[in-house]
Amino acid sequence: MAEHQQRTDDSEPSEKHTTPHLDLESLQSSESEADTVAELHRVRTSRSVARNQQFEPIRVGDAAELTRVASQFEPYLSRASTDGSRLGREDTLTDIGFGHPVLDPGNPKFDPYKWARMMMKLVDERGIIPRRAGIIWKNLKVCGSGSAINLQKNVGSLLLTPLRPGEVFRKGPEKTILNEFDGVLKSGEMLVVLGRPGSGCSTLLKTLLGELRGLDQKSGDINYNGITQKQMLNQFKGELVYNAEVDRHFPHLTVGETLEFAARVRTPQKRIIEDMDRETWAKHFTQVIMSIFGLSHTYNTKVGDDFIRGVSGGERKRVSIAEMALAGSPIAAWDNSTRGLDAATALEFTKSLRMVSNLAGVVQLVAIYQASQAIYDQFDKAVVLYEGRQIYFGPTDEAKRYFENMGFNCPARQTTGDFLTSITNPAERKVKSGMDNKVPRTSEDFEAYWKASPQCKSLKEETSQHEEEFPMGGKTLDRFIESRKGMQAKHTRVESPYTVSIPMQVKYCTKRAYQRLWNDKTSTITTIVGQIGMALIIGSIFYGTPDNTASFFQKGGVLFFAVLLNALISISEINTLYAQRPIVEKQASYAFYHPFTEALAGVVADIPVKFLIGTCFNLILYFLAGLRREPSQFFIFFLFNFVAVLTMSQIYRSIAASTKTVTQALAIAGVVTLAIVIYTGYIIPRPLMHPWFKWISWINPVAYAFEGLIANELHGQVYACSALVPTGPGYVNARNNFVCAIAGSVVGSTTVLGDDYLESQFQYSYSNIWRNLGFMFVFMIFFLCLYLAATEYNSTNSSTAEVLVFRRGHVPKQLADMEKTAENDEEAPPASRVTTIRQNAKPRSGGQGDQVQALEPQTDIFSWKKVTFEVKVSGKEGHRKLLDEVSGWVKPGTLTALMGVSGAGKTTLLDVLAQRNVGVITGDMLVSGRPLNESFQRKTGYVQQQDLHLETSTVREALRFSAMLRQSKMVSKEEKHAFVEEVIKMLSMEDFSEAVVGVPGEGLNVEQRKLLTIGVELAAKPALLLFLDEPTSGLDSQSSWAIIAFLRKLADNGQAVLATIHQPSAILFQEFDRLLFLAKGGKTVYFGDIGRNSKTLLDYFEFNGAKKCGEDENPAEYMLAVVGAGSSGKSTKDWHTVWKDSNESQEVQKELDHIKSEMGSRVISSDSDSHAEFAVPFSQQLIEVTVRVFQQYWRTPGYIYSKLLLGVASALFIGFSFFHADSSQQGIQEIIFSLFMIATIFTTLVQQIMPRFLLQRDLYEVRERPSKAYSWKAFIIANIVVEIPYQILLGVMVFASFFYPIFTSGGIPSPITQGTILLLIVQFFVFASTFAHMLIAALPDSKTAGNIATLMFSLCLTFSGVFQPPSSLPGFWIFMYRVSPLTYLISAVASTGLNGRIITCSTNELAIMQPGTDGQTCGDYLDAYAAAAGGSIYNPLATSDCQYCTITTVAQYLEGVAITYDTRWRNYGIGFSFIVFNICVAVLSYYFIRVRRSSGRSAALLGKIKGLFSKEKSKE
Repeated sequence: MAEHQQRTDDSEPSEKHTTPHLDLESLQSSESEADTVAELHRVRTSRSVARNQQFEPIRVGDAAELTRVASQFEPYLSRASTDGSRLGREDTLTDIGFGHPVLDPGNPKFDPYKWARMMMKLVDERGIIPRRAGIIWKNLKVCGSGSAINLQKNVGSLLLTPLRPGEVFRKGPEKTILNEFDGVLKSGEMLVVLGRPGSGCSTLLKTLLGELRGLDQKSGDINYNGITQKQMLNQFKGELVYNAEVDRHFPHLTVGETLEFAARVRTPQKRIIEDMDRETWAKHFTQVIMSIFGLSHTYNTKVGDDFIRGVSGGERKRVSIAEMALAGSPIAAWDNSTRGLDAATALEFTKSLRMVSNLAGVVQLVAIYQASQAIYDQFDKAVVLYEGRQIYFGPTDEAKRYFENMGFNCPARQTTGDFLTSITNPAERKVKSGMDNKVPRTSEDFEAYWKASPQCKSLKEETSQHEEEFPMGGKTLDRFIESRKGMQAKHTRVESPYTVSIPMQVKYCTKRAYQRLWNDKTSTITTIVGQIGMALIIGSIFYGTPDNTASFFQKGGVLFFAVLLNALISISEINTLYAQRPIVEKQASYAFYHPFTEALAGVVADIPVKFLIGTCFNLILYFLAGLRREPSQFFIFFLFNFVAVLTMSQIYRSIAASTKTVTQALAIAGVVTLAIVIYTGYIIPRPLMHPWFKWISWINPVAYAFEGLIANELHGQVYACSALVPTGPGYVNARNNFVCAIAGSVVGSTTVLGDDYLESQFQYSYSNIWRNLGFMFVFMIFFLCLYLAATEYNSTNSSTAEVLVFRRGHVPKQLADMEKTAENDEEAPPASRVTTIRQNAKPRSGGQGDQVQALEPQTDIFSWKKVTFEVKVSGKEGHRKLLDEVSGWVKPGTLTALMGVSGAGKTTLLDVLAQRNVGVITGDMLVSGRPLNESFQRKTGYVQQQDLHLETSTVREALRFSAMLRQSKMVSKEEKHAFVEEVIKMLSMEDFSEAVVGVPGEGLNVEQRKLLTIGVELAAKPALLLFLDEPTSGLDSQSSWAIIAFLRKLADNGQAVLATIHQPSAILFQEFDRLLFLAKGGKTVYFGDIGRNSKTLLDYFEFNGAKKCGEDENPAEYMLAVVGAGSSGKSTKDWHTVWKDSNESQEVQKELDHIKSEMGSRVISSDSDSHAEFAVPFSQQLIEVTVRVFQQYWRTPGYIYSKLLLGVASALFIGFSFFHADSSQQGIQEIIFSLFMIATIFTTLVQQIMPRFLLQRDLYEVRERPSKAYSWKAFIIANIVVEIPYQILLGVMVFASFFYPIFTSGGIPSPITQGTILLLIVQFFVFASTFAHMLIAALPDSKTAGNIATLMFSLCLTFSGVFQPPSSLPGFWIFMYRVSPLTYLISAVASTGLNGRIITCSTNELAIMQPGTDGQTCGDYLDAYAAAAGGSIYNPLATSDCQYCTITTVAQYLEGVAITYDTRWRNYGIGFSFIVFNICVAVLSYYFIRVRRSSGRSAALLGKIKGLFSKEKSKE
């Protein structure tokens, strides 16, 4: 951290290498006003030009914050100085002491920069050594392997994989990603990395900073002022930081907590103020940094993310910058970090980087798309990449001249960054007249030209000079080692890259973990409430259980539930760990802490929470279920449960840390959970376990816990017998002629000792109880160590190249040929890149004219007048106005731009005009002077900012789907398909028309996705107009130009186009005809023509008092500056009022009235479906949608096979765990338990189904429903129907895997028995899918729905009659038994599969006694009792040791648990009623909650449901 205040005028090795620093002479004191702050000037480096770059002044609010912080530092400063000291340089700090006003934070003349210079003086006095480094890279070559074209997998192709061994074992061709790169950056320099997507920009940044996972560096040398990359990564890891495009922070932490943590773990041991403690330093320095970056007002605001409300996106980006600044790293890289920001915010971001470079000498490497001239001018050097080759490296202001001298022409008002990038695109670069045959054409030509250029020679000279100045292992390494020694806390290894010791890392991470818990109290409270609810339910089920031998089974049941519900709650930690893994890996790369210390801190922080949850659950359950009311037994019960929770937590955490994806982790966890449940010892007692799986019980910590719990409960207790044999009239229970019918009973005793029952039934002993606890601790420690080791060494980050995916047999011939060529030539461009090259090589300016004419010119004018939009908000406001009387029109043949500052309501206006927003809308919206009708939405095209498509569809299929459903039913299928081909040609998509949409990285790239989004709307043949929301967002400048040029062609052909755009270049802006410009609050600033060279627009602003727009200034950026865009922007006047009072505004209202009166009076012709809501009938909608969903499932083999594998593997495991269960009472109970275990597959199946449905629903609700493509009824029915065939297949496979191992001990059952059980199991899986759809249909996300599903299914299992028969349930729970679908499934399957079986008691189930008198046979003695009780005498002729079995047939046993054979078909029918109920609820809930918009009550209800069951609040 200290480096941010350190100054080293004489510490760099030589004056020849001048580090950018504060130009101290320029920091003159403020004399006139209190808020006047000196400006920063950038000192030129050895390769930069003589320009004096200025930065925006520090804002008054920030200066005030610095003042406040300074006042807290003042006492320390006072102690750090002596009365006679002379301060700094004589020219600016002469005669300034601590009493001087400029150093007095309470004085209006306080100067924060002079205060900072006092800090610098203290740096020199303390001898603190800063770390400064540049980078040199020479002959850098990086390769990646794998085919650039992938074939789409489907359910069938995986089955045929054994027939294609070549595809499985063939290694893809190796591709060169970066070819022979050279460069040098000195301390404090900024490098802009320019190139098209796929050219290798990200790979270059990652390679230079050592992020090489997934990449193969073939050759090249990288060093940092004489320190090798290997040593830098090992010993100085935190000095190289790479920031990906996504901002990753713990969302529940506040900004202050996030940054204070960063400051704490990087605070040096040797600090500027000698006697200041670490905590005070970290806190104050954080506040200084927050003030510099304009974050002071967000100190107590959560950082947030996409789901949790927090700071804005721009502020979150500044949090990332501040965090990296606090890391104090001398080298930082930023990968496309301005994506999605408007021009003003992007410029502020770049200026922030410039400030950090100037203050701290940091080297910044930034890959950026669409860099404005102001952004480009912030950089010292530029590198241009072309298909993985370096075609320029050098000063930014020489780059333009280099390519112009080469023979290329930079159009007027094109920014330098856009010009440099356009050079790499054959279709966009402009060659000077007469130079056509002289300029380079291919990337190889450009590379050869560069290597022969004077600039390349100059680079090599500069590199040599720098190497001489900083030899390998020279002064820089010594300074780094010395600096790190001064930074490192006590007890830290000298070679460690970390600043604080391991105990301190654990301490700080634990503190942060508690902050996260406190800020997310909802999740903890939800868990506690849920566990209390389950404890009350389970406890009440077993409430009032008699305290005799009849309670043994129930006591085992309640203890089984107790340990399981405690232990299995930890499975949710898997998702939590995967959510935080990218954040931990990022901070570990910054050398904040070892990953294992964060893992250990999480375990430590969770202990009190788990203790609290355990206390609530165990207290309620223990006493409600009537367990032993003795202190020792209660505390032993609590101890075993608590240790079981901690042990299982470490097991699930180990699984999460050892896997690469959350899907892998959950699959493994599912199998582990199943094994733990079956082999706990209750469902199958250990003596009866089959040898092939018995070992699981010995490595199952929950089995040891269960033995301890049940031994603790029954030890030393004497229980009255509930069923003596024989008993009744004529039987006198005396001596040894009676026995209790329970395992462990003693002949002639009316009581049973708990220890005897345990030994006989389970082979458990109380003497093992403390041994078991020891084993549990061993398991816990072992898995804790495994978890920590896996966290430290297992990483998920890896780099992969973009690939195109095609359907098998549909790869374009030319691409397949190129791929084969690439296999033989590693430097041949990959086929995916060739697709982009070919696409770009087509001259966009002339190739589309004929195809565009396939669209019929539009004739209607869309107009809106005084449109106002309000939404409800919480708080005193009640309503917030987002649009304020906006007026305008879009005429055929015009291209209209919609612009405004961030938050002005551009997208909101587009949504309102397109009828896609819900709120209070006033004003008129008319088509040719008439009100909108139901067909308006399907007659308009709306290209959304998000490129949302079904990832399994091909480009052609997506276009055909749109055409088939949105073009009139009067148009034939052949005509629709022919029009789709026209659209493909129109958008130059021939090369990837058969490519699969896929996901980013494996599928279409950003530009191709945007083209498809536009194509889908064009395929619908919009009759009225085309809306586009940010069509150039995330694209590079050339792709943006291609999109806008295409829109221009559409407009020229008679289409009406309205597009929002956030950072257009001057050239892009000139393509538009008209502009609607909005200020904050949706207030109109301008609506009218733009004019040639923007003259009409500029004249309006200049006439009304705005400064004149410069010749080289971008009019779009000029307007944003005039109205005060950006966080620091200020406007001189209220431009909305200026507009309202202007003549131009009055003319707009007159024109609107004219359009309404003239167009509204015309007679219009209408066909039969011109006003219909949908273009095609419902039957056709249902067919098209169902076919597409079937396609989606068929092309998602991972989902189908994981479903089948889960079912079959679980069924086989259960089947062979209960293999050939015998006909003893325990065997029959085990068969019922096996049905119970099969039912548990349900939960995982439901969790798998829900995300599939969400993919379709997101696409439907965001794009297809607003476009009126098809009805919601077709959507919901298709999704329910398509799942059913796969569920039937799963049911058949589960039946075969489960039924035959268990039910064939006495031979193969009859076909009727087999068929009935098959029908029942298939029905159960169909029920599972419809149950999933019932829940997810209306709920907001799969997590919420999954939590509700788990709760509901837990209740279904609990009340299924397996653990507590209905006769034993408290009266108020009977209704739950009757509404549980598992009641009927288990009853029907058990009664069918076991019908007609005779019970054969095992030895420990037999009641063995002596006859009543000597010489009496057992038959004589027991016949009367057996006839009355229904039991069997096994040795009726014996005269001693009479063996009596209390039950004769299975039917008797099943009647005891309310299961009868006669009700099997009734139960089957009830199963169908549940399925029908699920479907009806799915349809109705979707309609009432997600379709009907008549009131806000459904939305409010949805919010409450989500709040109860989801741990995260949706971002509003």
